[in-house]
Amino acid sequence: MKKVVVLGGGIAGVETSIFLRKYGFEVELISNRDYFYIYPISIWIPTKEKKFEDVTIPLKDLAEAHGFKFTQDKVIKVDKESFTLEKAGERRDFDYLVVALGQDKLKHKGIEHTYSICGNPNETLKYSEKLDSLIKAGKGKLAFGFGGNPKAKEAVRGGPVFELLFNVDYYLRKLKIRDKFELTFFAPMPKPGERLGEKALKMMDVMFKRLNIKSVTGKKITEFTPDGVLLEDGTKIESDLTCFVAAGDGHPAVKAGNLPQTEAGFVVIEPTNQVKGVENVYAVGDSCALEGPEWKAKQGHLAEVMARNTAYNIALKEGLEKGNPKTYIEHINILCLMDMGNGGGLAYRDDKKAMLIPLPILGHWMKKGWGIYYKLSKLGKIPRLPGM
Repeated sequence: MKKVVVLGGGIAGVETSIFLRKYGFEVELISNRDYFYIYPISIWIPTKEKKFEDVTIPLKDLAEAHGFKFTQDKVIKVDKESFTLEKAGERRDFDYLVVALGQDKLKHKGIEHTYSICGNPNETLKYSEKLDSLIKAGKGKLAFGFGGNPKAKEAVRGGPVFELLFNVDYYLRKLKIRDKFELTFFAPMPKPGERLGEKALKMMDVMFKRLNIKSVTGKKITEFTPDGVLLEDGTKIESDLTCFVAAGDGHPAVKAGNLPQTEAGFVVIEPTNQVKGVENVYAVGDSCALEGPEWKAKQGHLAEVMARNTAYNIALKEGLEKGNPKTYIEHINILCLMDMGNGGGLAYRDDKKAMLIPLPILGHWMKKGWGIYYKLSKLGKIPRLPGM
């Protein structure tokens, strides 16, 4: 059976490996981390609803459950005919290669003074420790924001920032110290979250006012400092603790190689996820550039669609499937169950409609249930639901 090497142990890489094994391919997954991190439920680490081990799955356990090989090493370069690892050096031992390395983040001046909820998992742990120290002190100023990338507008991840903001707000209220803390949301775009539609924007504004959360938008960030955020108009958001999710940028290993890529360093692919002009290399998830409407966004569920399609399309090439190649284009939508600690909201957008459905109380427990289902189903301990 043909050998497929999957670079990356995130949502897209793991899903690709699982479905390639269903077709019987020899699969090797390579990741610099020895665990799979479930980002959507990591928002609860700072509020003590989850521990680090609750939002991780050892990759060796996934490898054993699905029959693929796991190799821990860092990918430093990806070319059309080879890839290079930090420890093992250059390798060419594959029939197909799938790039699922995710993305890097834009480097803002002073970004080392911030913590991301969507970056290195250790940052979430450090954010949690810093929040604990402020809670013990009994007061503080907290800032929550995200940025954009003009060269890749779909590489923005704002949802987790809103979720962390609302969860921290609720957490402080439960501790009965919310009045001792000043919470501020910030973003350089005039209408952050507009991808979700006008209804969602209006509801977000209502929530901010009701919860006494300040909002500073439409001002570019010039620098982060240990005590705040400096803006282009000379004003400053004072902050003792800043959560900031920078917009995505191309992965360093992709930028270092010769795969076709955009100005921002994202892999250029066909709608089938085959790398443009390269017969046996595919790219899935955050590593690649997306086609589609202006409001498109990179999300986990789309990454998994790409992963499953890629496994199918490779199987099709090998005569293990019949039919036409599958594409991700028709699956482009925004789907997000936004948790708020004491409830949530279901946001959805496609070419025909945009909606946000409030789910008081229920929304929080729905996301908690999804987290349990996701972890158990990935390990093969419970059946997977169709489309999930």
